[in-house]
Amino acid sequence: MKDLLTKNHPMSPNGQDAISKNNSYNLSLEEIIETRVSRRSVIKGSLAMVAGSFLGLNLSACGSNSNNSNALSPVAAAALLGFDPVAKNLNDMVTVPNGYSVQILYKLGDPINSFTSDYANDGSDTDFNNRAGDHHDGMSYFGMNKEGTAKDLTNSNRGLLCMNHENMTQIFMHTLAQNAAYDKTSRPSSQIDKEVSAHGVSIIEIQKGSSEFSINKNSLFNKRITAQTQMNIYGPVKNHDLVKTKYSTSGAKTRGTLNNCANGLTPWGTYLTCEENWAGYFKRPASNTLSDTKAQATQNRYMGSSASDGSYGWANSTTSDDIYDRWNIIPSGASQTEDYRNVANTFGWVVEIDPFSPTSTPRKRTALGRMGHEGAMPGIITSGKPLVYYMGDDSRGEYIYKYVSTLNWDEADLNGGLNAGDKYLDDGKLYVAKFNDDGSGQWLELSMNNTDVTSYTSYSFADLGDILVNARHAADAVKATPMDRPEWTGVHPNTGDIYITLTNNKDRGKTSGASSELDSVNPRYYTDDKNGKTSKGNVNGHIIRMQELGNDSSASAFNWDIYLFGAQADADKNVNISKLTDDNDFSSPDGLFFSQASKGLMWLQTDDGYYTDKTNCMMLAAIPGTYNDGKSTQIINKTVPSNTNADKIITTYVGAEASRTKLKRFLVGPKGCEITGITETPDGKAIFVNIQHPGENTSDLNNSANFESHWPDNGTSRPRSATIVITKNDGGIVGS
Repeated sequence: MKDLLTKNHPMSPNGQDAISKNNSYNLSLEEIIETRVSRRSVIKGSLAMVAGSFLGLNLSACGSNSNNSNALSPVAAAALLGFDPVAKNLNDMVTVPNGYSVQILYKLGDPINSFTSDYANDGSDTDFNNRAGDHHDGMSYFGMNKEGTAKDLTNSNRGLLCMNHENMTQIFMHTLAQNAAYDKTSRPSSQIDKEVSAHGVSIIEIQKGSSEFSINKNSLFNKRITAQTQMNIYGPVKNHDLVKTKYSTSGAKTRGTLNNCANGLTPWGTYLTCEENWAGYFKRPASNTLSDTKAQATQNRYMGSSASDGSYGWANSTTSDDIYDRWNIIPSGASQTEDYRNVANTFGWVVEIDPFSPTSTPRKRTALGRMGHEGAMPGIITSGKPLVYYMGDDSRGEYIYKYVSTLNWDEADLNGGLNAGDKYLDDGKLYVAKFNDDGSGQWLELSMNNTDVTSYTSYSFADLGDILVNARHAADAVKATPMDRPEWTGVHPNTGDIYITLTNNKDRGKTSGASSELDSVNPRYYTDDKNGKTSKGNVNGHIIRMQELGNDSSASAFNWDIYLFGAQADADKNVNISKLTDDNDFSSPDGLFFSQASKGLMWLQTDDGYYTDKTNCMMLAAIPGTYNDGKSTQIINKTVPSNTNADKIITTYVGAEASRTKLKRFLVGPKGCEITGITETPDGKAIFVNIQHPGENTSDLNNSANFESHWPDNGTSRPRSATIVITKNDGGIVGS
């Protein structure tokens, strides 16, 4: 989700999008010199990886790959990136290489059954419980048998597609008259209902015909899960005082999943949807007005200290009803069970959904911590060892986390469904990353066993449930390393290296704040000019690469380098450190996905507001190398405010330089969009990509000529978020 907020941005009404509340002033990396760990380690043993296509467990023996620049055999590497790179452009269309075709599969408002009418796309449509939501985002494909009755995770011709709907472009949801009368302090309930239901998750059955995929509108598996759907609370926070509300006085359930951005997978074939910028939706009191000082500290850390009606005023319905009151967290009753003061604590979690059990209730997995979740992607999976999930918290100055299950993985649970989730996702330990300036790092446990947590003076933790609800406070307590908006994570299927996108940070290099100080892992400060506007900080973002010691996902230490820096091709050498060219330069990396079919091809997607004078957002294909395939590098940052406007030289560890043969632009999207969310069929011959919020900067609906975009329907139509299918005309693996 974007860091740059325009007046028309979906989350701009109260500025919640990607705005850090981290004022912990944690130590910079130069100050963190504790346990030194060798920057080199050997990948050992036989590795078991989760296949993105869910082919059970993909067992692959890996020797040391430290000096293999492609992490692929020469034959395998030569078979990838065989396409000509797509040129940067500002066209209102999806551009892909010659030899590829694009199908538009699933658009905002499309019916998911045979009894819902086609979408009029003029703001008059309702019943989003039976239509595609907006802002399509993270997604996964689950193969099913040819009869359409059960799983067959090897099937590329029929399957269930699960996808997130992160947010909505509000003006396109309503008619001209409704937009003209819009008043956030007094909202018609019918409009709120539509907006609430446009969020959440879609599950749709798709089938491949002679050449294209189609939606089976008669499928019993088709389902919308929205911001109103009942959710069960599982894990250590279940029944905790901090999640008790008027709706659930026991603290065992809540309603809705919200602002679902990136996603995750389990080896037992369920879908993980992750709640990111949920904090901006709630009506909240002003700073220091709460009698409960801990509750005030929680609000300040996650939501900011100022009063707000919420992004869309959902608490301000003209109809008095509990389903609207629940968006108001201002205390009104005698206790937490008489109002919704705690309802925000029931958001910010990883939510598990079983797509093959349409009557099941989703479960919020609280052991994985509460934050602005950007995905939950599994690491190395080996029978007899714990399951591990990597997660980013997407705000400036926030942290990178991992979860390690208490139980070791047992392949007997491959078909365990949500009950397997109870075993592995409800009982484990949460860790946060601390990066050292020598290229090493530690995972710091967030529990009552850590004295840094229990002795923290800014917030007093009562128990593990309190720690998990307030994971950001706990990470502050252990002095984790503030990062430049940690987003999607991915694990290389051959090397086990972990990649995490850091989208950007306009605070980096400023004079104060937890995310201001330059350090080895967030090393750039520079000036970028666009259309007369100057931006400063880490404008274009970068991608961190981590390798667990011994390639053991549950290790307590890791090594790191910076795989790739975003930059314009013509930028200074201290900005374009990865030596990007016109064929592969990019800004603001966000989505990241490793193809299992091609065994090592990485897809990289952008959510940018800084380079959009030159090109729309894009998707690139890469053959990443391995950790430590580059060199130590000095970056000269010019006139840094935090260095009293003097130059500041940072030494960091940078991966091998990008080149046309290892990184190519594959796709450029339509105007105003973000490219986000990607999955593939098990054979890799079709990839699914989401085009989110095309035309989001539109402010005038009265004249269609003023729309920023008309994609995908073209003509004078309103733009719509949509899922596309990309195939290779010769029937080969996409990206080869």
